[in-house]
Amino acid sequence: MTNRKIEYWVIPPETDGEFVAHMEAVLDTYERPYDPLCPVICMDEQPVQLLKETRQPIAATAKHGKRVDYEYERAGTDSIFMFTEPAAGWRQATVRERRTKTDWATEVASLMDGR
Repeated sequence: MTNRKIEYWVIPPETDGEFVAHMEAVLDTYERPYDPLCPVICMDEQPVQLLKETRQPIAATAKHGKRVDYEYERAGTDSIFMFTEPAAGWRQATVRERRTKTDWATEVASLMDGR
C-alpha cells in the first residue's frame, strides 16, 4: 500500500517577488530566539460547521470502536479564534458565534489585556 500523505504549503506565484519577500520575512520572524519582552504571537481564525447526530451512536466494545452513523443534521456554525506563542509553549482558543471585525477586535483586546 502506498502512503498518500499530503503536505500543504503556501506555494507562491512564480512571478510575485514581493509575495516571496514578505513570506521570507514572516519565516525569519519565526526563527528569532525566544524573547519574553518581544513575544512572537501567531493568530488564526477558523469557521466550523456544527453537526448534530441523527441516530444514536453505538458505544465502543472490546471488539469495535464507537460507531457513528455518517448521516448528520447541520446545526449552524461558529468561529474558533486561536492565539499561540510557540516558543513559550502557550496557546489560547475561544469560540464565538460569528467572525466579524468586532469579534476579531474583541479577541485581540482580550489577548492584550490577559497577556
